[in-house]
Amino acid sequence: MNVAAKIANADVPAAFDTPGDVYNATPPRIVFGAGTVRTVADEVERLGAKRALVVSTPGRGTLARNLAGHLGDLCIGLMPEAISQVPIELARACRGKASEMGADCLVSAGGGASIGLGKAIALELGLPIIVIPTTYSGSEMTGFCGITIDKVKRMHTSLRMLAATVIYDPELTLSLPFDVSAASAMNALAHCVDGIYVPTISPINALAAARGASAITDGLRGVAADPDDLDARTQLLYGAYLGGAALTGGFALQHGLAHTLGGSFGVQHGLSHALVLAHVAAYNSDFASDQIGMIESALAVPSLGAAIFDLLAEVGLPNRLSEVGITEQQVAEIVRITVETDNGLNPGPVTEDAVRRITLAALRGDRPQ
Repeated sequence: MNVAAKIANADVPAAFDTPGDVYNATPPRIVFGAGTVRTVADEVERLGAKRALVVSTPGRGTLARNLAGHLGDLCIGLMPEAISQVPIELARACRGKASEMGADCLVSAGGGASIGLGKAIALELGLPIIVIPTTYSGSEMTGFCGITIDKVKRMHTSLRMLAATVIYDPELTLSLPFDVSAASAMNALAHCVDGIYVPTISPINALAAARGASAITDGLRGVAADPDDLDARTQLLYGAYLGGAALTGGFALQHGLAHTLGGSFGVQHGLSHALVLAHVAAYNSDFASDQIGMIESALAVPSLGAAIFDLLAEVGLPNRLSEVGITEQQVAEIVRITVETDNGLNPGPVTEDAVRRITLAALRGDRPQ
């Protein structure tokens, strides 16, 4: 059964209510295509801005300098200070610097760290953001940002953090190492899965989630076969865009658990999603069978949890939390933080027992049945 037929036959009420403001809000302008990064000056001018500040990680210095070249006199400087998980101390320091420099626009280039820092700056200063993603994180599509405070990653939401423009240039993803690409792609897939069953998702974005999951898995397999395949990279980036749109409806336990692993235990962001996605999907399948069935139909698989677990092995990613340094002694604290920070949107109950069973299965690498 195709995706449209699956949706038509799903037991979903015709009446629905989705929240306004930041939920389901997407950036008003998307520019997608190879070579589009070279239009960044046009996008700054479209916003009426004249003092753009380029935000990146230290490792993306070449990209930041290239962007400064494209911007010319519109660029007032570079801020190559972004790091993963957006520590609040860094966010505050960079807000001060941006204010002192008189920035009237931010250009965030890179992955989730750069995008997150740009959002954290804009949260207080209200500056428009142009985002140029070089990974498949999907954060560029949302007004959400996880900021780490006292070693706990806490979610912030605001339309101030919603990008004014997103420039998707698949050429920029060609240099991304395959292991990083694969982990980031699994993060994008997590957006499709964890977003499709929250009660706050719009019907339009539910369709994006199903289509995005298909594009992500097809693109990831293509990139695994040939990391220099621009068509495969384009397909994967397109899927990440759709997954980011799906995420704007909100997220649930999968993201909560991954954010605990990343913000409090230092697991790399993409891997934190990859390692728990199959197990959370399997748990939620008993509580959101129609919504998960949409993803299963799009991927042509009988069991989403098992299919995701098998995909990890297919593309060479680890499939046990123990492989990234998590121990059984840490499980109790992982459970405590995850339950404490739960946002109430998960279809299945987020109890200590449920989170413990999910975490232990991910720790051991048990294949979902």
